[in-house]
Amino acid sequence: MEAILRWCGPMHNTKQTPPNAIINTRAGRNLPDPLTYNHPYDSMRRYAELLALRHDSQSTRHSYYRAMRLIHEHFGMDPVLVTEDNFRGYLIHVKTRKAWKPNTIRQTAACAKIFFIDMLGFPEWKLFSQIRTPDHEVLPIVLTRDQVRRLLVCIRLRRYRIPVKLIYCAGLRLSECLSLTVDDIKGDEGKLMIRGGKGNKDRMVPIAPEMVQDLRRYWAVHQNPKLIFPNAGRGACSPDQVAARMHSATSPMPLCSLQRLVVLARKELGLPQATVHSLRHSYATHLMEAGASIHAVQALLGHKRIDTTMIYLHLTHRSDQDCCALVEELTSGLPR
Repeated sequence: MEAILRWCGPMHNTKQTPPNAIINTRAGRNLPDPLTYNHPYDSMRRYAELLALRHDSQSTRHSYYRAMRLIHEHFGMDPVLVTEDNFRGYLIHVKTRKAWKPNTIRQTAACAKIFFIDMLGFPEWKLFSQIRTPDHEVLPIVLTRDQVRRLLVCIRLRRYRIPVKLIYCAGLRLSECLSLTVDDIKGDEGKLMIRGGKGNKDRMVPIAPEMVQDLRRYWAVHQNPKLIFPNAGRGACSPDQVAARMHSATSPMPLCSLQRLVVLARKELGLPQATVHSLRHSYATHLMEAGASIHAVQALLGHKRIDTTMIYLHLTHRSDQDCCALVEELTSGLPR
């Protein structure tokens, strides 16, 4: 409750915290640990153990294990029996017949290299140096500032509009936004702590005072002891009943709730094929159009490589110090 008081100030009629409540602060699907799977082959058990030693991210371990599972299911046998020629045919199949995207093919090759070369000790397969799967140059959908404003106006329920607005005003990924807790809002400092983002990395981003006020008002409705965007659940829809369910919620709002609302609003307005993630693209593009440097935007978005950020490059010659003011300008005038 101390964290709440720091950024929300004293509250009247604060609801009681649910006793012994275990709150899951991570939004999205809770992926199981591959170590707990029912492994069809001993080699897959050993592979799950190797992944646990190599990768901290459960999402990464799950994805790599799944890629190897698809391989042994395709051949219907223990993957230790798969030859280099077998695997070459598999990659050709998924690339030409299943039309897998380059990133998926690269991940499949990477997971197979760990399995066959690192774990089993096979000699280096020439196939791994022959794979060339460059990404297709597809520009992201970016909304104009007026389109963002109209989209937010179209999302009429505040419990959905505020997180969508925050995604745009802070350049967040959907899961990063919905995973926020009261400890992550540094209102007096004008900062927002993003914990466990992509690659399990933390970062700090600026947040405009107007957005902080919106979050304070939003939290004051439900006063969940930990979550900023708690799950409203199902049932009666009176404001008091929804607020009561949000107060006692132990998990964040489902990702699909906002994804569905943004698609419906987009269709109602006749906007381009935008998604929730398009608001993050729009944030980056609007900052760079206003003069923010590419390195500043890279840090704000949490990109590991500058190449990822360069897709938003327009004209970037202004100081990094301008970013906070630019974030406030983006937030100003949007519906509350």
